[in-house]
Amino acid sequence: MEREKVVLSWSGGKDSALTLHTLLAQKEFEVVYLLTTVTRDYGRISMHGVREELLSEQARRTSIESDIAYITKDATDEEYEKSMSEKIFKYAAEGVTSVAFGDLYLEDIRKYREDKMSKTGMKCTFPLWGKDTTILAHDFIKKGFKAIICTIDPRKLGREFAGKEFDEDFLSSLPRGVDPCGENGEFHSFVYEGPIFDSPIPVRRGENVLRGNFYFTDILLGNQ
Repeated sequence: MEREKVVLSWSGGKDSALTLHTLLAQKEFEVVYLLTTVTRDYGRISMHGVREELLSEQARRTSIESDIAYITKDATDEEYEKSMSEKIFKYAAEGVTSVAFGDLYLEDIRKYREDKMSKTGMKCTFPLWGKDTTILAHDFIKKGFKAIICTIDPRKLGREFAGKEFDEDFLSSLPRGVDPCGENGEFHSFVYEGPIFDSPIPVRRGENVLRGNFYFTDILLGNQ
């Protein structure tokens, strides 16, 4: 049976990693690209602030090709959508029929994605949709994934959480009202080890810096 070709919207964080893990277990899908939005001016994953070279290390260890939609640091919605549309039409020409997302429960985000994809003829799939985020967070750890908190929104979570390991201690210390998967933008993560990789990525933490309204932890390759 021929598998359906799918592109995964890839941020490098835990929800992306769990989504990929789920897709790989579903034999009807073939994940052909990991698509990431990168801010060209900084050479970093948009919103996550993770260096592009670390993105390359993740893709290499999954044996899935990385593809990047570049935007500028002051990109408008129109610029973002144009960059993404160009990628989607390229995928369609290659026989890709679906784009997978790691969204969990925000209806407005899902509707936005479905509306945009419907204009390209591409289907959307949401493998983690509707699952309990507390269960997902603990399951991520139980499966052997490891991740670092790379971005904090200090309006929602204390800056002291920046750079922490996403582990049971982290989850137990989250204030009441903070989603354990950070689905409301409280935090973002970078995954450096797990069953989707053929080997761990050696990393070390750099400095925590405030840029705009967010605290970012600079994550570096361990051999730097």
